[in-house]
Amino acid sequence: MKKTDRNSLIAFPLLVLVGYLVALAGSQGGIILAGRPLLMWVVGLAFLVQWLAFIPAYFMQTEKFFDLTGSLTYIAASSFALFLSGSQDVRSILLYAMVIVWAVRLGSFLFGRIRKAGRDDRFDEIKPSFFRFLNVWTIQGLWVTFTASAALVALTSAGKKDLDVFAVVGFAVWLLGFVIEVVADNQKSRFNADPANKGKFIHTGLWGRSRHPNYFGEILLWIGVAICALPVLRGWQWVAMISPIFVTLLLTRVSGVPLLEAKSDKKWGGKKDYEDYKKNTPVLIPRL
Repeated sequence: MKKTDRNSLIAFPLLVLVGYLVALAGSQGGIILAGRPLLMWVVGLAFLVQWLAFIPAYFMQTEKFFDLTGSLTYIAASSFALFLSGSQDVRSILLYAMVIVWAVRLGSFLFGRIRKAGRDDRFDEIKPSFFRFLNVWTIQGLWVTFTASAALVALTSAGKKDLDVFAVVGFAVWLLGFVIEVVADNQKSRFNADPANKGKFIHTGLWGRSRHPNYFGEILLWIGVAICALPVLRGWQWVAMISPIFVTLLLTRVSGVPLLEAKSDKKWGGKKDYEDYKKNTPVLIPRL
């Protein structure tokens, strides 16, 4: 067995363990279903969906349904949490709607992009390895758990709260972030679709105010979800606040900004217009 496969085999139970611990902590004061906390079932479902999707993906050696599966997992987990909680209060419905609207929009956008591109080169070296490819799907289950933790913990909590200023402010922040993300994605899609822009980088619209406005919108909307969920949380349920922290760290330190910045530097680095753009445009938070 190759070293990379061996490391992946070791990492697999650790990834599942982390998901289990988050579910265990967030289950304090949560609704019980069939003798187990509802949140445990929800997190288990998030991982199960990934593993079921992995099977045909591995044998067909395709990543085309990876992003779509991630979005469907958000929808399945949130729906499972809401409808089995037995008490669909207004705050819960609002949280559910925010997650579902985001997941449907992003999932359709990413699926359309991969269909047009035909492949995602990030998976080229990973797909042939059973354990490495399995871990990618397992990580996506953990990604869903972390990112949606604020909403999922609130949805499965036995304690409910009426609408208040946190719900209003949270929804307003979510809406602002959602609009920014949608507008930024659409602006970039239109720019790339124009043959006259082949080989160029986008620096107009929101992209003239931030080098990564879509990521700023993504972070902002999950902060909104966390604000809305805040009054429901008690004790260990505060682990749910990992949601906006995780999204921020993931996009600014791991897979988002760093990768795209490196890719852009390799492609346009040294060119005056690109260097001026980098110098005068914030990385993330748009300038007013």
